[in-house]
Amino acid sequence: MFWRVAGCPRQATEHAGLTGFHVHDLRHSGNHIAAATGASLRELMGRMGHSTTRAALIYQHRTTERDRLIAAAMGQLVEAELNETNSPSGTQRARRDRDAS
Repeated sequence: MFWRVAGCPRQATEHAGLTGFHVHDLRHSGNHIAAATGASLRELMGRMGHSTTRAALIYQHRTTERDRLIAAAMGQLVEAELNETNSPSGTQRARRDRDAS
């Protein structure tokens, strides 16, 4: 691991210019970022070496940005469904075309 090259975790973070950080801080941040990309719980567990979902869930945080993305995706699904529901069916279009001629 990186800190073995530098000698100890503290030296490794200092060498990387991350004074005031602990290796665990970097581990936590890395897994949070992986979760934000959409990694599944199983994938996160594998990355971190966790055998329980409880341990893996510690690294998943709710963020305002994800809330916005989820709300936007929900809005798109609802809008698509409404457009589908409000558009005439094939039978309705055929009847309309028949009656217009």
